[in-house]
Amino acid sequence: MQKRIFLIALLLLVITVSASALAVSDTRQLNAAFNDIKVYIEGELISPKDALGRPVEPFIVDGTTYLPLRAVAEALGKEVEWDGPNQSVYVGRKPYTPMPFDTVTAKIAIITNDFSYSEEEYISAQEVVKKYGENKVIHKVWPIKYYEEDQVMIRLVQQIVDDPEVKALIINQCLPNSLAAIDKLRETRDDIFLVAIHPAEEPSYIAKLCNLVLNADEIMMGETMPAQAQKLGAKTFVHLSFPRHLSFPLFSSRYVMLEENCDKLGLDFVNYIVPDPFSIIGTAGAQQFLLETIPKLVEQYGKDTAFFCTDCSLQTPLIKAVIDVGAIYPQPCCPSPFHGFPLALGLAQYDDWIYTAGAAQINTETARIVKSRGVSGRISTWPEPISMLMTHAAADYAYKWIEGEVSKDGIDVVELQKIIEGLAEVKVYTSVYEEDGEKYPNWLMVREDYITY
Repeated sequence: MQKRIFLIALLLLVITVSASALAVSDTRQLNAAFNDIKVYIEGELISPKDALGRPVEPFIVDGTTYLPLRAVAEALGKEVEWDGPNQSVYVGRKPYTPMPFDTVTAKIAIITNDFSYSEEEYISAQEVVKKYGENKVIHKVWPIKYYEEDQVMIRLVQQIVDDPEVKALIINQCLPNSLAAIDKLRETRDDIFLVAIHPAEEPSYIAKLCNLVLNADEIMMGETMPAQAQKLGAKTFVHLSFPRHLSFPLFSSRYVMLEENCDKLGLDFVNYIVPDPFSIIGTAGAQQFLLETIPKLVEQYGKDTAFFCTDCSLQTPLIKAVIDVGAIYPQPCCPSPFHGFPLALGLAQYDDWIYTAGAAQINTETARIVKSRGVSGRISTWPEPISMLMTHAAADYAYKWIEGEVSKDGIDVVELQKIIEGLAEVKVYTSVYEEDGEKYPNWLMVREDYITY
């Protein structure tokens, strides 16, 4: 049966690729054939309906089959939204475009670890510089031996904020001794929007001095990590750390939760002290210790043992050792497909991918190599690099703060959540940090679901 009808192109989903896409918001007359076309999603027949619940029948125009977008998208579990002013249809997540700087002279500064210590944070800052321009973003790095060089850290921060054009400062990571530098900063500059990412010192004081604090949800990891380890087949959970790290408030809280939740799940919990990379043994010595120790621990506890280590510099040897012996690895300390995996697996193209292809390419290659090594289903992480995500989110929110697009009194959590979701490629969960019954409204904890290779 042939019918002459008027169609608005943006309300339709083209099933096959058409050379002449209806991208212009105009009305045109088409001949449509209705042949009682049936639509199956994952083997189940659906009855397409419009937003008002009225039946909508698929049809064919010039050999191309058209379906009602809303009905198909919702059958696939995606929300659909029509944006009339922009003549756009959004399926699932909306696109996010950061606002450009309108203020002529305002700058933001970002302090990260050195590339050799934590390349993700360093690279994320470089990406922000590229996005907004070298004249708008200053990038500096902490001293490599930050634990011994508090005065160097104070001077670095002071040099940055002595520039009156700097209106925001993002610190990723907010390492031990950062607090002294922040405290000194606040003596002269209370007009700076200050962001601390992954703070390692007193939570209540950090929250008081900073406008915004962002953290991977270390506390919730105490619950999610044992559950993930058990899904991967673990019967024993080995926590690898050293006294310096166990003195960090969030790390110690997570440690308690890990032990409690392992007990609830019936997993044997083992706390194993490893050398501190900042001790006399050094990073190389601590890495070698891990390579030699993991096989011995697997011999003692069996292959169904999950290993977690709190130190960034030890993730690569840990992943390598775990895969070599066929054990279990639920996540890095800073969950990310970039953290430890590429170097441990010998991905030669890694340096190019981290700047270009991103997490999707790393995840694909990691899964391929893990399968070839016979440990599929025993290795996992979060699918998006959380530290990089938080640098970008903090920078974009700082721009809005400078431009007056968000209130300068407190944090607009709804807007920040929108920014984070717009930047991420996956579902992201956020919650306000709470300690001893006290909530910190300017402190957001961020987490993702796991990806298992």
